[in-house]
Amino acid sequence: MAFDFSIFNSGREQGGIGLDERFVEWLVNEQSVDMILHYERLWGYYHNEMRDLGFSVMGVTSSQGNESSRPYRQVQEYGLPSRITGVSHSFYGGMLAGAEASGIQRKEVVIENDIAWRIDTLVDFLFGKPISITSKAADAERARQIQQLLQTVFEANGGMTFFQQLGLLGGIYGFVDVILRWNEHFGGGVTAEEGKVGSSRADSAKMKLRHFDEALIKAKAIILEAIESSRSLPILNTYDYRKIDYYIQHYWQQHNELCEDEAAIATVNRWGRRGGLQKETHNVEVISDRYWQRYEDEVLVEQGVNPLGVAPVVHIQNMPRALHYEGQSDVEPLIPLQDELNTRLSDRANRITFQSFKMYLGKGIDGFEDRAVGPGRMWSTENPDAKIEEFGGDVGSPSEDEHIVHIREALDKASGVASIAAGILKGRIGNLTSAVALKMTLMGVLAKTERKRRSYGAGIAEMCGLILLALDKTGVYPNKAEEREIEIHWPSPLPENLMEKLQEATMKKELGVPQEQILKELGY
Repeated sequence: MAFDFSIFNSGREQGGIGLDERFVEWLVNEQSVDMILHYERLWGYYHNEMRDLGFSVMGVTSSQGNESSRPYRQVQEYGLPSRITGVSHSFYGGMLAGAEASGIQRKEVVIENDIAWRIDTLVDFLFGKPISITSKAADAERARQIQQLLQTVFEANGGMTFFQQLGLLGGIYGFVDVILRWNEHFGGGVTAEEGKVGSSRADSAKMKLRHFDEALIKAKAIILEAIESSRSLPILNTYDYRKIDYYIQHYWQQHNELCEDEAAIATVNRWGRRGGLQKETHNVEVISDRYWQRYEDEVLVEQGVNPLGVAPVVHIQNMPRALHYEGQSDVEPLIPLQDELNTRLSDRANRITFQSFKMYLGKGIDGFEDRAVGPGRMWSTENPDAKIEEFGGDVGSPSEDEHIVHIREALDKASGVASIAAGILKGRIGNLTSAVALKMTLMGVLAKTERKRRSYGAGIAEMCGLILLALDKTGVYPNKAEEREIEIHWPSPLPENLMEKLQEATMKKELGVPQEQILKELGY
């Protein structure tokens, strides 16, 4: 790849950190391969995509099937033994020929995705209710304006849906990165002279209404882009792994046009018709605290100056993981247990299929195998020793059922999400006669949610500071560093009795708790 990082290396004389073209090329072409496979597997176990049987899940086609197989495959079949799926998988997901060559046929595959609903439940507990963001600015009017600007930016990027996407991506991959972008019309909110006036009036929290209305309109142009982990290639500081020197992302971008390659146009699609392939380009983007570049198919197409003076990237760990850039994924520790559960469910399905149908063994009857078994059927033979034996029928297996129950309990412990958190009570409703009993029952998911609130809350606060910095640097809304501090108020994830909350608020007011604090706790 023809990288040219002279624009980044020009700042070495002023104390900047240089960037090596060969190192970035190694990251993009080699290091990223294992990372992409790892992150795609985490996403695959969450989403459990379904594909046609004639097409592979991990990139290798296999047409093996029989009368017991269904016309599709699922991603979680990757972790099942070959005696069930009929194929063997390599570490990278490809299918090996060993099982097919040995004559192993595909059995009935049962996949019960116990990962997806647990991840969704954790996201619901974290961002199921709207959060409240308040400014710590000393002046009340400035605080109100800052809160309105932040709310405008978040609503323009999806509101609660945006936060839920952060929680989902972080829960699956272990971390999520957010890049702040703005279009060419974002800058120039006020003139240079008006900017000076706005800055001087910031101390007295006075800003013309016309300027603030313009700032609200221009703030909608700020884009908060959540980056999928498989695209992320951060270059961390050599001496401090918590600091990002350069942020690199690479990805394949699909365009709304067909590929111009003649060989691609002449390809035959799955329906037997000739047609083109959608055009794709391989993009690499490099961002630093001073400059940025974007390459498209190894060609530099854009570059510019970063006016913020800091890399516009916010890194959020799902749950803190010491001495690592990546946080702890909620999916990864559940994969072995999910594989074991699917294996036992598939074994039970095959046992039931074998035993739940009556089968017959005919002895001494010519052509018995060619005759249908049904009511009113008769066989005749001159062999006095001929007979028909019946076997089969369902037989219970308590140890198998007990093992499956234990696997589900292990999934509860490993994820911290019990089935009751998703509304499955299982006869425990008699134990939930009070709020304390409910909290004790949900202790695991509540503790995990509290840990996540710290990491995601810090990320949202950093995001708000970056938004206000961008508004200040572009002159849209001048503000000071001390005005960029915010406070996040998280609602209770549990169902609450409104009358009890109001009674509690009344008692707090009698004790002398400030009314403003009480209203914040009530969500107003």
